[in-house]
Amino acid sequence: MYPSVRDCFGRTYQVGPVPEELIGRSRAWMAWLPWAAMAATGVMQYAFGSLAPQLAERGWDVTETLWLLAAWTIFQAIAGFPTAYLRERGKLGPRAVMVLGAALMLAGMVSLAHFDSYPMALLGYSVLGGTGAGLVYATCTSTVAKWHPEQMASRVSFVTGAFAYGAVPFAIAFLFTPPTIALDVAAVIVAAVVATTGVFFRDPPPDWWPPHIDPQEWAVDRRRSPSRAVRQFSVREALRTGVLPVMYFVLLAASAVSLFTVTFFAILGAQMGIGLAVVAIGTAILLGANGAGRSLAIRISEQIGRRRAIGAVLVAQAVGQVILAGAASSGSIFLLLVAVTLAGVGGGAFYPLFASLAREFFGDRDIAKTHGVVYSAKAFGGVIGVGLAAFAVPAMGFPAVFLISGLIALASAILSVRLRRPGHVSTLPIMYVVDTTMSPSLGSGGSRP
Repeated sequence: MYPSVRDCFGRTYQVGPVPEELIGRSRAWMAWLPWAAMAATGVMQYAFGSLAPQLAERGWDVTETLWLLAAWTIFQAIAGFPTAYLRERGKLGPRAVMVLGAALMLAGMVSLAHFDSYPMALLGYSVLGGTGAGLVYATCTSTVAKWHPEQMASRVSFVTGAFAYGAVPFAIAFLFTPPTIALDVAAVIVAAVVATTGVFFRDPPPDWWPPHIDPQEWAVDRRRSPSRAVRQFSVREALRTGVLPVMYFVLLAASAVSLFTVTFFAILGAQMGIGLAVVAIGTAILLGANGAGRSLAIRISEQIGRRRAIGAVLVAQAVGQVILAGAASSGSIFLLLVAVTLAGVGGGAFYPLFASLAREFFGDRDIAKTHGVVYSAKAFGGVIGVGLAAFAVPAMGFPAVFLISGLIALASAILSVRLRRPGHVSTLPIMYVVDTTMSPSLGSGGSRP
C-alpha cells in the first residue's frame, strides 16, 4: 500500500508507485513525448507567416489570409480551457484527445492546401485545425505537469518551448516551397508525430508523487519548491482579488505583440527586399529565441521571482518592437536580426511564467480554470495582433505599427508591476511553521497537521 501524506500547507500527495510500475519506463518519456508532439503542433501557428505571401496569390488579399490565423488562434485558445479542466478532473484521458487532435490538424492543413474557397479554408484550417491544436497543447502540458509535479514549471516550459522552435524547419521550408506541397507534407508529418506519441500517453494516479522525494521536506525547501498561494482560490474568488483580471490583460497585450511579430515577419522581409535567405535566418532566430527563451525565463524567475521575470521579458519584447521599427524604416539587416532576437525572447517566455504565476497566486485546486481564464486572453491577442494588424499595416506602414506594438508591450510591462500574490499582508513577513516533532518518514503514511 502506497502512503498518502499531507504537507504543512494542506496539499495531499500520493507517494508512489515508481513510474516503471505504472508505464513500464522512466517518466522522462512523459516529457519527451509531449515535447515531440508540441514541436509538431506549433507548425500551424509559427510557420503560417512564411506561407502568407504565397497564399495571397490565390486571389485572397493579405488581410483575408491573415484572418485565417487570427481565427485559428481563437479556436486554439478556446479549446484549451475545457480540455485542461476535464484533464485536471480526470474526466478525459490523454490518448483519445491526442489522436483526435491529430486528425483535426490533418484535416485543417489539408483544407488549406487544397481549397481555394475562403470559407472552406476558414472552416478547415481555423476551426478544425485550431481546435485540434488546442486539444494537443492542453493535453501535452497537463500530462507533463502530472508526471513532474516537483519540477512543474521547468518541465512545462521545456515542452511549450518546442511549440515555437519546433516550427523552425517548417517555417524555413515554407518560404521556398509551393503552399500545396508544403502543407500536404507538413500535414502528414504533424498528424503522424502527434498521433504516434499520443498513443503512449498515460496519466499517473491522482496527486501522484515520485517516491524518491520526500514531499513534506520538498514543500518547505524554498530552494526547490515554488512559492505557495496563501489559500486555494476559486475562479470567482480569484477574479474578486483584482489580480486575475490584471494577469488577463497583460497576457492579452503581450500575446498580441508576439503574434504580430511572428506572423508579419516574412511579409516585412518581402517589403524590405532582403531576400529569402535572410528572411529564413531571421525566422530561425525569431522562433528559436521564442522557444528557448521560455526555459531560460523560468530558470531566471526561480532566482528573481516570477513577477520580475515577466516584467523583464515584456521590456525585452518592447525594445525589440522599437528596433524592428528602426529596421523597417532604415532597411538595416543588422538591426533586423538584433530586433528579432529580443522580440523572440520576449515574445514567448511570458506564457510559462503566467502558468506558474497562476498556480503560485491561486493554488492548485482550480488551476485548470484559473490558468484557462488567463490563457484564453490569447484569443483576443490573435484578433488584435493578427486580424486588426492586417488592416493597420497597409494603412500606416510597418514602422508606425511596430512603434505602436512597442508601446503596447511597454504598457503590459508596466501593468505587470501590479501583480501581487493575493492575501499576503505586505507589512508583515510570511512565516511557515512546521511541526518538527513528527517523523518525516513516508513509510508511516501519516500526515503533518
